[in-house]
Amino acid sequence: MQNDPMGAVDAMLRSGRVADATATVARLAAAGHGGALFQQALWQLQGHPLPRDLAAARLALRQAADCGHGEARLVEITLAANGTGAAADWPAAMRLLAAANAAGDPHARYLHGLLSAMAIDGDGHPTTPLLVEPLTDDRSVRRVRGALSVAECTHIANAASDLLAPAVVVDPRTGRHVPHPIRTSDAGVLSPLREDPVIRAINVRIAALSDTQVAQGEALTVLRYRPGQQFRLHADVLPQVRNQRVATVLVYLNDGFGGGETTFPDHGLTIRPKAGDAIIFDNVDAQGRPLATARHAGEPVRSGVKWLATRWIRARPFDVWTGPETA
Repeated sequence: MQNDPMGAVDAMLRSGRVADATATVARLAAAGHGGALFQQALWQLQGHPLPRDLAAARLALRQAADCGHGEARLVEITLAANGTGAAADWPAAMRLLAAANAAGDPHARYLHGLLSAMAIDGDGHPTTPLLVEPLTDDRSVRRVRGALSVAECTHIANAASDLLAPAVVVDPRTGRHVPHPIRTSDAGVLSPLREDPVIRAINVRIAALSDTQVAQGEALTVLRYRPGQQFRLHADVLPQVRNQRVATVLVYLNDGFGGGETTFPDHGLTIRPKAGDAIIFDNVDAQGRPLATARHAGEPVRSGVKWLATRWIRARPFDVWTGPETA
């Protein structure tokens, strides 16, 4: 264990010796072992096998970063930017990112390059307004051309690529996961651990475009549609919730594929995807009642692969870690 203490911890977990693993990590962390501090932070973020404690996780990440643990430093930057375990602090995240970049971290240099190309202020908010174009007479469906750059679209797709899995639902009769009857794409959710400063700045931009607060948005979801896959006609409102999805923002991450149009049949509207364009639409009316005309579909892809990012906007802010119904 002295040569590879964290490897020994992994072996303990695989053999079911969870108590031994957590005790070993606690001992190593107390002695200032960077890898153990990082593992402790991840467990505290995940809530298993240690109880979830976001503030304690932030402290462990800081200590691990001080020990020279590069991955802990990057996660700390991410959480400082999006406000996990403490209030969001964009300037602090940028100072940490600059230090990591100066230390030669290649991923920090990559993130710094993307952020440098963004028109944002010292708090990560957009400084250049984008034209929001109504696509329907009632303005319930709108488009923003070039809402994201090609580099930003690529970053989002890459951030979710290892998370993508076929969409499923739970069969109420058996309790088993079965293929989603409406959405046949692959999907991945960019949780706060994946909401790095670039994605955070994009989420803040999406909030500005939709005239909402960033805290109202669910975690950004990335969808990949291969030939034949689609999202059949549906509405985004949810049944029996206290904090409804009042709006949806779709961002096309690529183009050059066949099919895959977004259609709103009640408006007679068909939208051809173009990389970087955002579609914003209301799911409810001014009184909070579901809009029947918000029904929409992602038509089957005929050739190539379609990538899409979706951010569902709730009526009130909520904590992504605990869910919308606590608001």
